[in-house]
Amino acid sequence: MEKPAHYFEEIECRLLASYAVKSKYSKGRIHPEPPSSSRTCFQRDRDRIIHSKAFRRLKHKTQVFVATEADHYRSRLTHTLEVAQISRHLARLLRVNEDLAEGIALAHDLGHTPFGHAGERTLNELMKPYGGFEHNLQSLRVVNELEEIYPGFNGLNLSLELRDGLLKHKTPWDHPNSNSPAFRSLEAEICNLSDEIAYNNHDLDDGLRSGLLTESLLETDISLWKDAKAHIDKTYTNLSERRRKTVINSYLIGAQVNDVFTQTIKNIKETGIETVEDIQKLSKKVVSFSVEMQEKNAQLRQYLFKNFYFHPDVYRMNKKGQKMIQYLFEAFLTDPFLLPQRYQEKITMSESKPRVICDYIAGMTDGFAMREHQSLIG
Repeated sequence: MEKPAHYFEEIECRLLASYAVKSKYSKGRIHPEPPSSSRTCFQRDRDRIIHSKAFRRLKHKTQVFVATEADHYRSRLTHTLEVAQISRHLARLLRVNEDLAEGIALAHDLGHTPFGHAGERTLNELMKPYGGFEHNLQSLRVVNELEEIYPGFNGLNLSLELRDGLLKHKTPWDHPNSNSPAFRSLEAEICNLSDEIAYNNHDLDDGLRSGLLTESLLETDISLWKDAKAHIDKTYTNLSERRRKTVINSYLIGAQVNDVFTQTIKNIKETGIETVEDIQKLSKKVVSFSVEMQEKNAQLRQYLFKNFYFHPDVYRMNKKGQKMIQYLFEAFLTDPFLLPQRYQEKITMSESKPRVICDYIAGMTDGFAMREHQSLIG
């Protein structure tokens, strides 16, 4: 027998912290809809995201390695699932809304381009005369306008709390409009830090798996790795090299999650927040690493930038993707009749031609962009 939505709403009110976002008090959606009989509004948001076309396309979009490179490297989809898992776990530890935190995590990269951040940089350069491009804002555009699934409205018609969580999403990779007025929540802050934990550690894992990073240099240069390796070597004495690396990576994620939990509880006590409204008045984030862990994480991130993201092998792959995006954009801008019919129709409906082209390219998977490029160069 299905549980009615108000059953879960009452569980939230009974079990969650006073400063958690409660679905019962959601500010609603742009387009009014009858409530679900069996799901809270945030559970419904999460389900709509998972069933969207934009979510499915993440399977074939680059995280660091081009999605067609090998089976075991992270894609944009597997990255998203790892962020969602960490977000949900942290939300549970902090007694805030797991469904909202997970929903923001599942949607945070829906607007990402093919070929990762290199593709995003190229599309932003091409779009500078027309307002620029930023994947967080594009994620919001996807859920507000570009998905065409439901009768009566474009987009997914998500809750205000989830949409504002996307608007405020920010990691060292991201540069959204942080001055935009938006509803603040610990759930959104959890997603931000979960994203950082996920990509730092799975990129470290993929870098080692590819051979572009070496354990000997990590032991010398990276405090987090050195500390984790010492702990694992003390705990286990007969692990194969492959298993040991995996266990070290798992330990790193757990250590960072525990650090965020401990530091955030401390921050909550120090700031004295008791309600969601209290959070809106704060000028700094509540969900954070300790100072020591933040410094260690920054060291790892700088190391990855220098030795992995800009490694010649990765750089060459990214450069190919950037050239494809540039070629496609310029070809479509010169001759919009090369676009699919429905995108041509959007232009004739007075939408900006560059923005329609940008939406089309940003939505492509790596493989589709390659095929489009190949079909045009013949």
